[in-house]
Amino acid sequence: MPVIVLEARDFSSPLFLVRTWEILSGCTTFSLAASLEPSELNKNASNLQHLHTFRIFCMFTWCFFFTLTLLIHILSVIQFHSLIPISWKNLTVTAAVLGALMCLSASVVFPWIIMDHQQVSPRPVAAAVASCITFLAYTSESYVLGTQALEQRGYMGSMPGLLKIIQLWGGCQMIPLLLETVSGPPNGVHTWQLVVSGVSYGACVLMSVVTLVVILGDFAGRCFLPFDRFLAGFSLIGVLLYMVATVICFSKILQLREQQSIPDKSGELVIMETVVACITMLAYSVDLAFAIKLLCDRSHL
Repeated sequence: MPVIVLEARDFSSPLFLVRTWEILSGCTTFSLAASLEPSELNKNASNLQHLHTFRIFCMFTWCFFFTLTLLIHILSVIQFHSLIPISWKNLTVTAAVLGALMCLSASVVFPWIIMDHQQVSPRPVAAAVASCITFLAYTSESYVLGTQALEQRGYMGSMPGLLKIIQLWGGCQMIPLLLETVSGPPNGVHTWQLVVSGVSYGACVLMSVVTLVVILGDFAGRCFLPFDRFLAGFSLIGVLLYMVATVICFSKILQLREQQSIPDKSGELVIMETVVACITMLAYSVDLAFAIKLLCDRSHL
């Protein structure tokens, strides 16, 4: 079949321009970060493990969303997305919002790992600035997509869909934080706390991925349970698991306060984990409220 390309006026549309902006800024960001030498990041040898873990996280974020945005952009230009067996409107909203959240995290984490009180090289600063510009680009696309009608945005553009994107984002943040806690120096955190936290975060990430696959693949009608009950059950489990994880995070803070010899970086990691856990638990709680309201409304019909 012939390939249909956008008309001339479509190349000046806000969506086309903002995706081009994302590709250019994303490519600039990971290119600058990949060219950095270890000595340009931080001269403090005690922070090398932190640099390794979180630099991988930042590089993965920039490279993954650059690749995903480039594919979406190409498919949009040649109008080939109708042949892909996924929900295109849900995919584009998910990529934009999740890209904005993940690039925001990278824009916070990357300056944190390059901090050096003696001297900071120009290239790490340029990479951090480029990451912030990339975050603004994805935020702009989220705004452009948010101005469309709900039918064009799909389920992921609604409030429950956005909450599920926040839940997935929270789980993605916990992976490097937990890996850093496990592989880092002893910090007084009990093994059972790490195991329970890891199980909680892993189960929630798995539920978020399953939900995303069902929505993007339009598999809701094939579920063995009604999809609204399916989502309500996942939200309830997420609330309970993150309540446990949040309690453990606060107990870690109390333990670190009692141990004055713990390095500052360990305390910062625990605080970051606690903040993200609270935000994610709030997202699950509000999502559960939406799910219960939907079930109640349908029961009265």
